[in-house]
Order: sequence, then structure tokens, then C-alpha cells
Amino acid sequence: MIDNVCLNIYCRHMHSGLQLELNQSRPFQSSHDDTFGGLAHIQESKDKTMTTTATATAPIGLQTYAIDVTHSDATFAVRHLITKVRGRFSEFAGTIAFDDANPANSTVTFTIQAASIDTNQKDRDAHLRSGDFFDTEKFPTITFVSTSLAARGGELFEVTGDFTIRDVTRRITLPVSFLGKAADPWGNERIFFEAEYTLNRKDYGLNWNAALETGGFLVGDDVKITLSVQAVPSK
Repeated sequence: MIDNVCLNIYCRHMHSGLQLELNQSRPFQSSHDDTFGGLAHIQESKDKTMTTTATATAPIGLQTYAIDVTHSDATFAVRHLITKVRGRFSEFAGTIAFDDANPANSTVTFTIQAASIDTNQKDRDAHLRSGDFFDTEKFPTITFVSTSLAARGGELFEVTGDFTIRDVTRRITLPVSFLGKAADPWGNERIFFEAEYTLNRKDYGLNWNAALETGGFLVGDDVKITLSVQAVPSK
């Protein structure tokens, strides 16, 4: 009987010891789980941070293009007596920062060398370069710098900016048609635009004229400007 009592006491003691060891081991397991859970949480936070950083530094969609002068035209027409005289500027440059997804972010700069005017008549071109008109020695460039752009449906846009001839700058709005994009035979991407605008030359200090015996004046006041532009990605 004594032996049975001792055996029971010994078994209960062993059971209590085993239970104690199990209880003591649980915090270690919990800590182990928390450690890996913490690492998972840190990794998740790093992933989120990396995703946020990647999103913040993603391209905004603007691509810069340079006007290809060889395949672009800047022309004008003005009434002379009854018919119209047409001319062009052969030297100009410009930059278009174009955002396909959000055109309102786009910008345009355009510079014409005034002395490059050409109406296919040498004496008339010399007169146009003189102080009576463009005064190209004093004011060598004609410039346009955009200040805003608004979509008007389809591929039509209104480009507002500061237009300068001689020493006069005026805010104007150009109606512009975006004709699309295409690749040339050599694989170069190109974008295409056209614009027309009519201005009064006297608004820019181009005041010279000659009265006619029959009444009226030699040169009309309204000048129609036409731009046909191809542009390629800037290098």
C-alpha cells in the first residue's frame, strides 16, 4: 500500500513537472511567433514604402519634342491692293513639351528669326526688314511662349501665350489642331500640329502704309499666319 501511495505521489510530481515545463516553454514559442510576425510586418511596411516611392517617382507623362524646321512651315498672307501677298519665315525653332494623358500640362515655345522673312521679292523683303516694319537689326526675333492650354474636344486645343513682335507683347490664344503621331521610314516618332491665326499688324507697331489715289491703302491691316509643324523627340 505504501508503495502504491509513493507511486501516485511520484506520478503526480512528474505530471506537475511536465506541465510546468510545457507552461514555461509557451512564452518562448509565442516570442518566436511574434518575432516572425514582426519581421513579416516590417517586410510588408518596406513593400508599401517601396510602392509609395515608386509611385511618387513615376514619369508624369510629359515628353519634349523639338520642331523639325525642314518639315515645318511658318507662313503668312496679307492683302496688297486687291490680291494677297504670301510669304514665309525660313529660320525658326521651337520646343513642345506634350502630355498625352493630360494636355493641360503641355507647353510650347516658338522663336522666329525675323530677318529670314521671304516674300519672293528682294526689294520688298528688304523693306519688311527695315524700321518701317520688323526693324530686324533692333528686334531680331518674333517669339511665342505659352501660358496655358485647354482642350476643346476631339483633337482641338486652345493654346494661350505671350506673342512678341518688335517691342510689343500681347496675350493671344491660338486654335491648334493635333494631327496625331506617326513613325517615319527610319523609325523616328513624329507629332504633327497645325494652327491658323489672324492678327492686326498695327497692334504690334507695324504701321507703315501708303495711301492710294483711288482711296484706301496699299497694304491691309490683317495678317493671316499659318503654322504647319512636325516635331521629333528631343535628344
